[in-house]
Amino acid sequence: MADLFREDLAALALTMGTSIAESGLRILLVLTGGFVAVRCLRVGVRRLEELLVRAGEKTEPVRGATRKRVATLTGLLLTLSRVVIGVIVAIICLDQLGLDVTPIIAGAGIVGLAVGFGAQNLVRDVISGFFIVLENQVRVGDVAVVNGTGGLVEAITFRTIVLRDLAGVVHVVPNGAIATLANMTMGWSGYVIDVGVAYKEDTDRVVEVMTNVAEELRKDPPFGEWILEPIEIFGVDDFKASEVTIKARLKTVPIQQWNVGREYRRRLKKAFDAHGIEIPFPHRSLHIGAASAPLEVMLKSAPALDDHR
Repeated sequence: MADLFREDLAALALTMGTSIAESGLRILLVLTGGFVAVRCLRVGVRRLEELLVRAGEKTEPVRGATRKRVATLTGLLLTLSRVVIGVIVAIICLDQLGLDVTPIIAGAGIVGLAVGFGAQNLVRDVISGFFIVLENQVRVGDVAVVNGTGGLVEAITFRTIVLRDLAGVVHVVPNGAIATLANMTMGWSGYVIDVGVAYKEDTDRVVEVMTNVAEELRKDPPFGEWILEPIEIFGVDDFKASEVTIKARLKTVPIQQWNVGREYRRRLKKAFDAHGIEIPFPHRSLHIGAASAPLEVMLKSAPALDDHR
């Protein structure tokens, strides 16, 4: 009887040992597979990063900006991938240990659903921010107008864009709430100017003066380094109550259009004064024709005071 008990105990121990060894081997294989997957993923992400950097630097005006943007994206992608691989490896290991992972998966699904409903605005902001950075719609240092609010872009995250306007006010806009985004300094900038002159002026002469002033400005540093092309004179653009409007544009490097435009206006005013070109102010002229002669007032001599006595 004792021998039979010992044989059963040995068989049970052998079976348990075999099962534990098999489970341990499977867990070791799963951990090894997860480690290899993470390493392969890291190598693949790094190669993708270099490919995106080489492709983006061909059109990127700011040196180093492409690598920073791509590094941010690939870092987020690598982190999410590691989390996913880690969760999968943990679930498989728990299953190999004999634990029922069905409640864990169901609970994780319920928790994920609850978090998704509660943080849907946050998820929307993160997804919108991801595509804003991926598509290079706006960068730190750009001047942008977001939902009608303009300012210098000081920070871009996957959740918000931070703008600072001329008054120093900081505007924080959630990425998911961005309805319109206008980048004023992407690649190059333009300063559009409407020049009003009196109707009596020769517009061809005015255009010539405007062109000469722009060419002189291009010869003077640092404005010459900021201006990319000769001034574009679009011509007579409008007839207003007291002036003829001539529209022009100066094409500059990003964010320098206002400095160039202010200097150009200053020099143009002096050139107009030197050439006698009138910049009119709003006024009205009253002309009375022969058909409507001025009203003549007949002044009669007042009767003497004694006649009324």
